Formats: sequence, C-alpha cells, structure tokens
Amino acid sequence: MFPPAATPDGLAARCTRVLLSPWARLGLLLALLAGAAAAMLLWQPQQLLTGGWPERLSGPTALLLFALAYGGCTTAFVPRPVLNLAAGALFGGQAGLATALAGTVLGAGLAFGLGRLLGQDALRPLLRARWLTAADRQLSEHGFRSMLALRLFPGLPFCATNYCAAVSRMGWLPFLLATALGSIPNTAAYAIAGARASTPTSPLFLLAMGFIAISALGALAVAWRKRKTLRGH
Repeated sequence: MFPPAATPDGLAARCTRVLLSPWARLGLLLALLAGAAAAMLLWQPQQLLTGGWPERLSGPTALLLFALAYGGCTTAFVPRPVLNLAAGALFGGQAGLATALAGTVLGAGLAFGLGRLLGQDALRPLLRARWLTAADRQLSEHGFRSMLALRLFPGLPFCATNYCAAVSRMGWLPFLLATALGSIPNTAAYAIAGARASTPTSPLFLLAMGFIAISALGALAVAWRKRKTLRGH
C-alpha cells in the first residue's frame, strides 16, 4: 500500500518549522545585516561631518531623527566615533551628547534584540573554543560589569560586542544599563571634539582629544592583561 499523502496542514507545519529553525533565523539575520551594510555604503553617513544634514530639520525633531538614524547606523556597523563627531558638529556639545547617547542605547538594543531572536539558538552550540567559552562565561555570569568595562574602555567594534552579548545569556537590563552608563565618557569626548572642531587649539578640544587618546591606551592595557583569561589559561 502507498503511504498516505501529506496533508496540507502537515506540509504547512513542516515549512513553518524549517522557516523558524535556528539556522534559517541566522540566515535571515545575516541577510538583514548585509542589506543594512549595503545601504550605509550607498548613503555614506560620514557625509554628516561635512554638512550632509538637511538644513530644514532643526529643534527636537532633528534630535529625534538623528537619534533614530544613529541607532540604525550602528546596527549596520557604522563606527560610533563618526556619528558622535557628527552629533557634536551638528547640535553642539550638550545636545549632541544627549542625542548620541540615545542613539547608542537604541542601536545597542536593536542589535541585541536581533541577535537574541535570530542568532542565539544557532550560534551558542558553536562556542567550543576555550577563549570563546571564557568570553561567554564572563558575559553570562558578570554581564553588567563586563559590558561596563567594554564601554568604558573601547577597543572592540560596538556592533560586534552587541551581537556577542546577544549570543551570551546576559539579561536585557544589565546590558542596556551598562551600555548607557559606560558610553557616557567617550561619547561626551567625541561630541565635544565635534562641536569644537572649528577651533582645534581650544582647551576643550584638546582636552577631549587627550581623553580619547588616554581611553584608547587604557583599552589596550586592559586587553593585554585579559588576554590569558580569554584564552582559558
């Protein structure tokens, strides 16, 4: 006897399972990131540094739109320093800091949510190397402290750390809170540098650039000290 033909309900259920499988969701995440990166290459957000923001946009509307654009750009791997400098150049030090910080938290939340929803189930079984398991354990068990250190001493790409945190078992609240608090110093330095770029010999500009240089050296020092931990030694 021939086996019974698959019912439409059974076929639909199998198709649904395939589409919702971890690897299908990971493929969707990679496609979204590739599309977003291509869009950023076409738009070239670095033009904001040379007056690319529409002149008719001003006031709270401009701040809100910039924060939304900032968040979207960071999920597509646009470097935050470029956006922070643009925020300061367009809106001044204080408003630029507030707008860039809002965009930072928004972009981090978007990347974390996408990574958690579409990538975590597929990628967690691949964390077998000793340094990967050590990094995952650090983020999962000491999420707030680890993410705060990463934000205070920048070194790794912002977007990459967001997706790595999403693959770990870190909670939403520690991740967003550590991102908001830890991003303040460097975001403020870049926003002030952008606001004072027209007067590169001013004390505020020199102070901001000095802080950026010191934080970069601090990041290198922390990475050097933690290298054995990440290797599992």
